[in-house]
Order: sequence, then C-alpha cells, then structure tokens
Amino acid sequence: MLSLTSPLGRYCPFHILTQLPYAIAKQHENHMTYQPYFIEGAQRPSRWMVTCDHASNLVPPELGGTLGLPESEMARHIAYDIGAAGVSRALADALDAPVALSNFSRLVIDPNRGEDDPTLLMRLYDGTVIPGNRHADAAERKRRLDAYHRPYHAAVEEVAALHPKRVIVSIHSFTPQLKGRPPRPWHIGVLHAYDERLTEPMFHRLTAEGDLVVGMNQPYGGHLPGDSIDRHALQHGRLNVLIELRHDLIATPDQQQAWGRRLAPLLEAALADTHL
Repeated sequence: MLSLTSPLGRYCPFHILTQLPYAIAKQHENHMTYQPYFIEGAQRPSRWMVTCDHASNLVPPELGGTLGLPESEMARHIAYDIGAAGVSRALADALDAPVALSNFSRLVIDPNRGEDDPTLLMRLYDGTVIPGNRHADAAERKRRLDAYHRPYHAAVEEVAALHPKRVIVSIHSFTPQLKGRPPRPWHIGVLHAYDERLTEPMFHRLTAEGDLVVGMNQPYGGHLPGDSIDRHALQHGRLNVLIELRHDLIATPDQQQAWGRRLAPLLEAALADTHL
C-alpha cells in the first residue's frame, strides 16, 4: 500500500496531489527514492520553457531534513523563493510550455550560482546562521554538486535543447524587506545580463500596465557568471528573461494562478515585439 508520507521531505511546498504521481512512479518494494528536480510537460510544443531554480525549501533526507534550522526559518525566503513554484506552473500551463523546478532548498546548494561562486553554499543568510553548512568542506561541496546541482542543470538543459528556438523565462521571488534594509518598492523586476532582446520589451509591456512598480535589474543585478540564465540561455544564444516577483503578492495559490495568467500574454507580446 502506498504511504502518503511524502518522500520529498517535511518542508516540501507542493500539494500532495502534485507529489502523488511522482511518488507512485518511484515506489519500488515500498521504498520511494528522492530526485533533485521536477520536469513537467517536457513534450509541450511551445518554444517557451519556464524554470524555477528556487522552487522548494526541501532538505533531502540524507542531510537530515533541516540543516539544523527550525521550521520557521525554513519557511522564510532564505530557504526558497516563496510562491515561485506556483507561478511557474501556472505560467507554463498558460504558455503550454515545459517547466523545470528544483527539489532542494537553496540552502542545501544554490542552483542559481556557478559552481565556483563563493555564495554557492551559504553559511549565513539575511541574519540567519545555517548550522548544517557551518563545517561543509570541499568534499561535501562536491558531493552536493553531484547529488543536486548538476542533475538539476542536466535536466534543464536536456529539455531546453528539445526546441531549436527555445526561449527561457526564469521565475523568482524576493522578500519585501531584508533585515536592517529599507522596504523594496517594486512589485516586479525584470533582470538581464548583456542580452536585452526580450527583457527590454517585457519591461515596457509591464510598465504599460499602469498599476505596477517595475524595476529593471531590481532588486538584484541581472548577471552572475555560471548562473542558470548564463548556463541555459546566454551560452546558447537563447532569448531569455528573468522575472522577480515580490513574494507577498504571490503568497496564495489564487495569487500564483493569477500572476501566471497575467504574465503569459505579456511575455507573448514581448516576444512578438522582438521579431525573433
């Protein structure tokens, strides 16, 4: 009999009905295995692909499920991008596009960092010490790269390569205010590195909505060498845009669905604006 105790761990943000098909498929002799990513709709025909690098606050079972942090800390933005997974799924449905979602907390290892980035494995984040990372050495760093980071990126690239004119949209969320910092005024940010072909028209489309405070390369800069957009878009010449949503605007399933539906036609219009 299939147990409804999730193999995905205590902090998985996905509803059990989403987890269940995966759990059934992976069950073997009453043992269910962990995987570091989800790919949904890989064969959908759209040239769009949605990625969500910080979809989950899961700490895999072999790491004890907590990294030594209480549940209240694992529910914060330091552990994952709150609401981003729901928006990503809703957006992918609206675009009839595949979606890739990580299945490990950014505190385990950050999939939106290059392998040699000093913030790949965080020991302190927004005022919180990460006990489970305090003594992580080079060997543990490599083990986590091999177990989580590299399989996620291999899966993303495999799906990205299925369409010759693939366009990548990466969904993230940000906290309204970091500790000791001023409130962030933006509702949404559009981030880019040196490729502005899609981000520029998307910024103008969002600004034209009239009810949004839109940031260009806010609240973060748009490029880190080796990050997800670099790996899966810039290095392949693919059109791309990274969208940051303030997480208090996407806290509930209804808000996530609404934003997914809102962003889809704006993205389609921005893509048409590029004539590419």
